[in-house]
Amino acid sequence: MTQRLDRIDLLRAAAMLWMTAYHFCFDLNFFRLIREDFYRDPFWTWQRTAIVSLFLFTAGLSQAVAVHQGQTWARFWRRWLQVAGAALLVTAGSLLVFPQSFIYFGVLHGIAVMLIVVRLTAGWGAWLWPLGALAIGLKLVAPALIQSVPALEVFNTPWLNWLGLISKKPVTEDYVPLLPWLGVMWWGVAVGRWASRERPQWLGNGVPARRGRKALVWLGRWSLSYYLLHQPVLMALIWLAMRLS
Repeated sequence: MTQRLDRIDLLRAAAMLWMTAYHFCFDLNFFRLIREDFYRDPFWTWQRTAIVSLFLFTAGLSQAVAVHQGQTWARFWRRWLQVAGAALLVTAGSLLVFPQSFIYFGVLHGIAVMLIVVRLTAGWGAWLWPLGALAIGLKLVAPALIQSVPALEVFNTPWLNWLGLISKKPVTEDYVPLLPWLGVMWWGVAVGRWASRERPQWLGNGVPARRGRKALVWLGRWSLSYYLLHQPVLMALIWLAMRLS
């Protein structure tokens, strides 16, 4: 039986709250209550990068702890099915709201694929650091490679752009491909494996949280449910406020 560690849940909760603030502003822009460019303005694009990085790094930490605590493959697959099912719900919901730019490989889709990869490679030790750097580096050099080798343009097609080796970003509301993000999760696994052996207290003590941070720990433990519900709730509240005013 794996044991939850409160500091990982607190880190995940921080990502959830940051994401909520970001999506609240995005929704205000969607309803034309503010005017911001969420697709090109560095103020927003870098925030998105930081939020996704925090999510995936924390997912890597969690997977490392689960492996260290002896999580079985059966338990892994039960959790994986929850993530994959949630990803399908996101696709279905985005088809209704954004039919021209629906989400077909967003953060949950990416996490579902990456979880399998990091589970299989969790025992690779120090190799996870250069592998993570390679995953990030490949993403950075992909545009130049495609430009110099036209045949590689196939990686820009919807059938392969989930790999991340692209020179043109696809039209979609959320896009978290395998590269470079697998590198971030690999680094999370590397840190988690090291901390589990050498500094377990850094990850938390596994005892009930004190009253002051109980709500945040709870949020971190129910992050998947919160992720699925927060956007419909935010959009409904903004729409209701507009109707009432």
